[in-house]
Amino acid sequence: MNQSTRYILILALGVFAGVGISFEQFVFAERKGAGQSLPLEDLQVFAEVFGKIKSDYVEEVDDKELLQDAIQGMLSGLDPHSSYLDPESFKEVRIGTEGQFGGLGIEVTMENGFVKVVAPIDDTPAHRAGVQAGDLIIRLDNTPVKGMSLDEAVRMMRGDPGDEIVLTIVRDGESKPLELAIERAVIRITSVKNRILDDGYGYIRITQFQAGTDHALREKLTLMKEEVGGPLKGLILDLRNNPGGVLSGAVAVSDTFLRSGTIVYTKGRGDDSELRFNTTPTDYADGVPMIVLVNGGSASASEIVAGALQDHKRAIIMGTKTFGKGSVQTILPMQNGAALKITTARYYTPSDRSIQATGIQPDVIVEDLKLAKKDDDTNSSLREADLAGHLDNEKDAAKEPSAAKNSGIALLTDDYQLREALNLLKGVNIVRASDGS
Repeated sequence: MNQSTRYILILALGVFAGVGISFEQFVFAERKGAGQSLPLEDLQVFAEVFGKIKSDYVEEVDDKELLQDAIQGMLSGLDPHSSYLDPESFKEVRIGTEGQFGGLGIEVTMENGFVKVVAPIDDTPAHRAGVQAGDLIIRLDNTPVKGMSLDEAVRMMRGDPGDEIVLTIVRDGESKPLELAIERAVIRITSVKNRILDDGYGYIRITQFQAGTDHALREKLTLMKEEVGGPLKGLILDLRNNPGGVLSGAVAVSDTFLRSGTIVYTKGRGDDSELRFNTTPTDYADGVPMIVLVNGGSASASEIVAGALQDHKRAIIMGTKTFGKGSVQTILPMQNGAALKITTARYYTPSDRSIQATGIQPDVIVEDLKLAKKDDDTNSSLREADLAGHLDNEKDAAKEPSAAKNSGIALLTDDYQLREALNLLKGVNIVRASDGS
């Protein structure tokens, strides 16, 4: 491929159905050939098979279609993330960088011939319809998914805003497939959200990593400091069901909390696949205690952040084991307007860990449990405040909690893992205070 431009598609786990794959452009030197001779006998077998299909198959097959299928077969045999992007698919990838188009709002990959949901994106039609990480999509409307390529399935899930599609889903724990009718919408991603959970304790959720995620993150940190009137007492960074995004976003988010050392490095067969990313000396969270929440839907870029903060002992990782995608994909544009998406490297955490197929193991394992409020109030204790005519506490603030604080309290009520993270943060601060640190 002479004078080719390579697009590194780093750390996006699969393909977004309604959320575009973000990618960054890198220009590399042309890699020299390995010097191996072509397997002429095998190529002759390929040509013979091609000829027999053309002459003997029950229906006439178009040459172009047959060759594209052969290319897809070569790439799909490598790993789940390598594929051939025909011109239309490649165009869809580039459209994804504009940040919005009609779709469902899920990231998907292939597993055993079916489309597997890596994670639904917050505040999208799929999320509101109840699609969950780990769901297997077996039908799109009345069309079976088995036998489709991932790109074909994604194209079916995308469409005009307002149009409906029915997903037939197989889910662990369900005795029969579920049918979810979802109305497509224009997908707009807000990658960073924040709340004050309790006095001085901040919460930030990153839904996916984009080129400007670090700027939004630092703005949210500044706003929360202003809201509490000084430094935060602690911070929870929520990366659950975050399927990844661009490498620069993951590196910059990690750098927001680290002062020195390596964040991540990549290593492959060629020199152009070896990259190393280091920190700058500023911790925008002022060194406050941190907890990072992860789960099985936390993939690729999320795992880079969790791994970097864990290796540098900057944060406690809490939740369940992450997805385990530790590979890097590069998009190689072709002369015909198509492109190859091919795995070119693995990435490694600062302590030289490859998390490919193993994931990040949390420091504290907390399963996602459902909280239910106790209905029986018959044993409620009588308190001074319940007595008629009791004296008021003159130092008690008379004002009602703010709407923002109320929303943080509601979030804690519904989210067991988040509540446990906040309790652990408070415990860390108690230990720090007792140690005089």
